[in-house]
Amino acid sequence: MLAEMRIQSLGVIAEANLELHPGLTVLTGETGAGKTMVVTGLHLLSGARADPSRVRTDAPRAVVEGRFTLAGTAGGAAGAIAEAAGAERDDDGSIIAVRTVGADGRSRAHLGGRSVPAGVLSDFTDPLLAVHGQNDQLRLLRTDQQLAALDRSAEARIAPLLQAYRDVREQWQRVSGELSERTRRARELAREADQLRLGLAEIAEVAPVPGEDIEIVRIVRRLGDLDVLRSGATESQAELMGTDDDQSAGAVGLIAQARARMSACDDDSLQDQAKRLDEVVAVLSDVGGELSSYLTALPDDPDALDGLLTRQAQLKQLTRKYAADADGVLQWAEQAKQRLSEVDVSESTLTALAQQREELAKSLASAASKLSSARRKAAGQLAAAVSAELSGLAMGQATLEVNVAPRVASDQDPNSLDIAGTRLHLGASGVDEVELRLAAHPGAPALPVARSASGGELSRVMLALEVVLATADTTATLVFDEVDAGVGGRAAVEVGRRLAKLARTHQVIVVTHLPQVAAFADRHLVVDKLAKGGTVTVSGVRTLDQDQRVAELARMLAGLDDTETGRAHAKELMAAADSARSA
Repeated sequence: MLAEMRIQSLGVIAEANLELHPGLTVLTGETGAGKTMVVTGLHLLSGARADPSRVRTDAPRAVVEGRFTLAGTAGGAAGAIAEAAGAERDDDGSIIAVRTVGADGRSRAHLGGRSVPAGVLSDFTDPLLAVHGQNDQLRLLRTDQQLAALDRSAEARIAPLLQAYRDVREQWQRVSGELSERTRRARELAREADQLRLGLAEIAEVAPVPGEDIEIVRIVRRLGDLDVLRSGATESQAELMGTDDDQSAGAVGLIAQARARMSACDDDSLQDQAKRLDEVVAVLSDVGGELSSYLTALPDDPDALDGLLTRQAQLKQLTRKYAADADGVLQWAEQAKQRLSEVDVSESTLTALAQQREELAKSLASAASKLSSARRKAAGQLAAAVSAELSGLAMGQATLEVNVAPRVASDQDPNSLDIAGTRLHLGASGVDEVELRLAAHPGAPALPVARSASGGELSRVMLALEVVLATADTTATLVFDEVDAGVGGRAAVEVGRRLAKLARTHQVIVVTHLPQVAAFADRHLVVDKLAKGGTVTVSGVRTLDQDQRVAELARMLAGLDDTETGRAHAKELMAAADSARSA
């Protein structure tokens, strides 16, 4: 739950600290005092988009900080997200979430002392905090939101069926799209497949080896200079080692003769020089031997160059068509094989796809039927629960119907399927349309709530729906922002009673203008605005004690805070709330 909240420089609120009760916390205040900024702060903690216009004009940034205690299923889910983000807990196990909004539009989020994206903050607070406002009421008038509300009311049963339906639908759409594409483009794809096969056959016939073209260039260059290389090596070897033909001794022989003459002289200096010539003879002899091996290794096949040039021409023909080198040609071949499997329009392939689509269609129809059946059952339960709530909200004669009907597909709808003899649209959330209908009294026709309910009745219908949905909600903290608008009198007391009942299982925070609702508070906070020279400069939030609560309730009762009658009425209202809550 949200234990504490601090707001700084957000709208008219310069600085405020809110200590929230685990049960029902009520927030009141005059119009324009800044109650909306408290809700805005809660939205920011939920990861909502930051609006720089909300920053106080005399401040560089606005800061909203919330301290969350983690317990139960919701706390476990939030704790896992915080741990994955590297957030650190305080000594008491709580986690601090902070959202900063700069006047320049920049926004930052921190969780447990770690900087995180706003999306991570949203994931963390999602199981902990849910804000329900008047805009949520308007959204619930849309059929898609009414479908979502029905699914929420029986989420444990419906969510697995919805996921199973979506999984099969995704497979069915993929296979149907592939079959349709291959059938529609059969001629074009057949031409592409023929071209790919021809290319692969041509490459297979040449059978290039990785790096082969580069190696051939090197060898061909060498073979082109073969005569020059052989002549140079032969002459060099002769000059070093001598030849038998002209009785030439060569460099090695001449040096050996010079060494022999120096060795024959009885002189130490010449003897030393002779020893040095031994090293020269050894080096030259090694070079001569290597030249002999080099000459032996030179190709003597006159057709070797022609064969390599022919191979090089074959590879160049491939590289002109498919890639810049032999490696690229081999890569193109692999890609062509993959593409060929995708453009296969053979009769066997089309038949296999059609059979797969039919099998998936049967599974999809079954999944859609199971989902619809679960929704119809949940619709009856939701209608009964909301109607029971309406009876306590001064609408005892009214009943709510939750109508679940199949959504018939148009003739050209590609996402449609015959289910139980009717062609239905396969939407992302199933084949159903949901509509909330209200019958004002027994015998009256049930009409869509958008057309049949007055403003006050609509508020009560939506509040009853919110209370029922929230009862099944595992979210730890529920925030209601003036969802009691348009309600008064006895109905307002019943609104307060239901919110107090809800606070037994959830932390509930209510922004209200109704004293009948505020009287049920476990903790009453008020937003005050302070003026200087007739101009509003700052607002703050304070926690009321018992006497201050009496004064605030009296103010809410048509401004009777400074009269004994007003205070007496406020005390009477609080006593009635205490009695109703304990009943």
